[in-house]
Amino acid sequence: MSGELRVVHLDEALAVVDKPAGLVVHPAPSHRGPTLVGELREILGGGADPERPGIVHRLDKGTSGLLVVARTDEAHAALQAQVQRREVERVYLALAGGRLASRTGTIDAPIGRAPRRRHRMAVSGAASRQARTHFTVLELLAAETYLEARLETGRTHQIRAHFAAIGHPLAGDTTYGGEERYGLTRQFLHAHRLAFTHPARGEEMAFSSELPADLAAALEAAHAA
Repeated sequence: MSGELRVVHLDEALAVVDKPAGLVVHPAPSHRGPTLVGELREILGGGADPERPGIVHRLDKGTSGLLVVARTDEAHAALQAQVQRREVERVYLALAGGRLASRTGTIDAPIGRAPRRRHRMAVSGAASRQARTHFTVLELLAAETYLEARLETGRTHQIRAHFAAIGHPLAGDTTYGGEERYGLTRQFLHAHRLAFTHPARGEEMAFSSELPADLAAALEAAHAA
């Protein structure tokens, strides 16, 4: 695990945390190490699944950045409803392989399980569901594109699978064909901005997280390449 789990906001209804890469969000049969749920067991609450108390949305193990978690049943239900209504803003910073031809765009392609590779997702895979990712190019580099990706939907591995499908897998994402470059040991993907309506107070909440040290160093190396 690179870095520490940080609680950046805490109140009676919810918490916003900054997850380090390498930390799994919730327990699973295939994982025996530490989890975000285990680290935050004293403050999480809400939801029907005792293995995932308070979990509203997920980040992959290798993805760092911001998550909102619930502390009560009421907050959990209200935050999940906001996610389903696509009212939660989730913006990521990513480094995609190659140079994208468009400065802005939308990848609109359903995602499901990849055939014969159950740890991967794929466009038009098994049991596909609608998936839409909007992107804005921040910088065109020599061999990559540094960009913001905004989720409209939130499927498993959505950003990773979408950019692989258009021929621009994320740097370091070997699962989806990305190159191991610039010292990366995981995909270059960071949940940079998170905004939502507080479920109890009704006020707008917005948080941001800067690139962690490993991704900042990789971006600097990409600039120098």
